[in-house]
Amino acid sequence: MSRISRRDFLKLGSVVTGTLALSNIAPKLSFGRGPSVPGIVVFVFDAMSAKNLSLYGYRRKTTPNFERFAQRAVVYNTHYSAASFTTPGTASLLTGLYPWTHRAINESGLVARDLASQNLFEAVGKGYYRLAFSQNMWPNYFFGQFQSEIEKILPPAAFSLIDEVYGDKFGTDLLTGHRTFEDFLLQDGVPPASLFFGLAERIQMHRAVARVQDADYPHGIPRTGNYPIFFKLKDMFDGLISTVNQLRSPSLAYLHLWSPHAPYIPAAKFWNFFTDQWRPIQKPDHVLGEHILPSQINNRRRAYDNYIANLDDEFGRLLDFLEQKGILDQSYVVITSDHGEFFERGEEGHVSPLLYDPVVRVPLMISTPGQTSRKDVYAPTVSTDVVPTLAHLIGREIPAWAEGELLPELGGSGAPGRSIFMMDAKYNPAFAPLSIASFAMRKDQYKLIYYKGYEQYNGRDAFELYDMENDPEEMNDLYSDNPSIAGPLREELFAKIDSVNAKYKH
Repeated sequence: MSRISRRDFLKLGSVVTGTLALSNIAPKLSFGRGPSVPGIVVFVFDAMSAKNLSLYGYRRKTTPNFERFAQRAVVYNTHYSAASFTTPGTASLLTGLYPWTHRAINESGLVARDLASQNLFEAVGKGYYRLAFSQNMWPNYFFGQFQSEIEKILPPAAFSLIDEVYGDKFGTDLLTGHRTFEDFLLQDGVPPASLFFGLAERIQMHRAVARVQDADYPHGIPRTGNYPIFFKLKDMFDGLISTVNQLRSPSLAYLHLWSPHAPYIPAAKFWNFFTDQWRPIQKPDHVLGEHILPSQINNRRRAYDNYIANLDDEFGRLLDFLEQKGILDQSYVVITSDHGEFFERGEEGHVSPLLYDPVVRVPLMISTPGQTSRKDVYAPTVSTDVVPTLAHLIGREIPAWAEGELLPELGGSGAPGRSIFMMDAKYNPAFAPLSIASFAMRKDQYKLIYYKGYEQYNGRDAFELYDMENDPEEMNDLYSDNPSIAGPLREELFAKIDSVNAKYKH
């Protein structure tokens, strides 16, 4: 008889797993104490581009259930992440700071040590029971930094089918645990994994995967990138439902899902959900792109859309639960993402230095307690706005450190003339002047993109300018022909970069 390992117990099901993960929470209370003490639930769907959601006018009907949620929410139609991939995008969402301030700009980077106490959990305060969960490993590094402000951190594999993550099993220092085990000793297939421990982990993981047969996933089980966490969407949403159902009152729950991040592996029902022959407008390859063939990009776009449709279907069950339990009547519920996804200009994914809308424009919807109708906001907003807005909504002082503003319809004015910023500087040292980076600035209808220090431009500055109201696909570069518009925007962006670089010049 074969010996049953500890990992085998993870197959018992997501609801049981969720219950075990939450077992040291005190007996639950009713979710809210009335409108005066609302709960806060933040759902982050990793790599969800607003451009691929029918919620925002996308051609394919990808999000009927998110649209149902929108009927009782404030919907932000021109909302941006401050960055183009998980580390800086999530850090800005959690701190209310731009990447050039919090400095978590590299892959799996950290918030500057002296800023680690400036975060959403601190802004909400000790009057709330604060819970954090992320399937994506990188936000867990931030949870390790914010640990003193979080009452409960669920492990990244809490609701997963196969779990080969070890860092959260060793002591209370999550940051060191995950760095040691997941990033050094055991990372699957990617250096700097330990030769011995990495090989043993891969053998164990592949054996575990081989034992899993699931008719719902004939093309393989979804996983979290290079980290050894395998899951089914149904189990994930069962776990979310179980988690929210057991929250104390009042609570803040930050719940960060991997999906629809690649690899795009939907359940069988959604594998060929979109069979149309639609081809989006073909855009020219960019000098900083990977020059992937258009046919390959279109196939990947369709796979991504299929996966979003699968995610939306599961979200429909979560929405039913939130309605039936009365949680939407007693809570602020936030739907957003940390960044988007590319399928154009010879590029797919989000590792690119390009900052076109598909990779930085993300969904944001906030349902207020008891809201029964939809409100649309079209003024540009940015992820740094979420922390100050949530603090304001529950009657807390707006954090002085926050670089965002109050969101329109939730305390802010949305007045014209505001500038918001996005950036990518993954190849720049974290604590040095920004010399190799991409920047974008959105102001009213215009968007300026600035490429700094790239060898493809021989180190020269390069710019693009788009009229987003009349050219939402960013096809007509106005930079050279409109100096009266481009000049002031460029000078404002230069001044901002100079001010943040000044701190790191010796």
